[in-house]
Amino acid sequence: MKVIKKMAKAFIVAFSIYSKLPMPRFTWESDDMKYHLCFFPWVGAVLGGAEALWYSLCTQKELSSVAFALVAIVIPILITGGFHLDGFMDTCDALHSYQDREKKLEILKDPHIGAFAVICLAAYLLLMAGALAILFDAAASEAVWFLEGGHGIAVLCMGCFLSRALSGISVVTMPGAKKKGMLQTFSDTAGKKTVLVILVLQTVLLAIGMLLLNPVLGCITLLSAAFTYVYYWHVSKKQFGGITGDLAGYFVSLTELVIIGMAAIVTVLCM
Repeated sequence: MKVIKKMAKAFIVAFSIYSKLPMPRFTWESDDMKYHLCFFPWVGAVLGGAEALWYSLCTQKELSSVAFALVAIVIPILITGGFHLDGFMDTCDALHSYQDREKKLEILKDPHIGAFAVICLAAYLLLMAGALAILFDAAASEAVWFLEGGHGIAVLCMGCFLSRALSGISVVTMPGAKKKGMLQTFSDTAGKKTVLVILVLQTVLLAIGMLLLNPVLGCITLLSAAFTYVYYWHVSKKQFGGITGDLAGYFVSLTELVIIGMAAIVTVLCM
């Protein structure tokens, strides 16, 4: 009973931090945060489910690909409050400053928005909209065999879970760039070995499910996420000396764009 209560609190903490979904309120203790990263990917599961429902509604009502793409972009912002896009923008500002490591870390903490943050966000949203529209049209017209039926879209929606599972793994395995901050607090209070095992197990099971549902899009999703993770590890270590909360958010956002973008590219090549 005590374990169930502890896991329930960890679940509430995870959804309270990483989403705007209403959750019961209570005073958090450090023990309540110990396993909250185990449930971080499940915010992505809710997000992916919402995207899948929106896709289903669009196909039933025969809405346009533009309508699908624009609303599909807004759904994550509504559910998460733009939590990860904030980190994406801050990281883009820091990376494009071409300053030394300490200055880049200062830029990550700066609450002001720089020009490169706006430019990169605009590019991100436009690329995501274009890729989503391509996938929607291809799926609706059954132009490529691996998008026939709903399994292909379901696999792509699972990318929201995968990106957060890998982000959680990075938090408990990669060194922090700063001694203080939200991410460092999460890392310090986490039961790292237990959290890592659970996150890896979830990732493996998800990967198997993706490959069984749709081998082509399953491979695209997994390879895209793996490539982005290696890039994220390299940039974090080289440019910042480790990861921060903003970098973790940057990774989640970038991974989802790369997954959708690569799926769209392969779809166009196969049409």
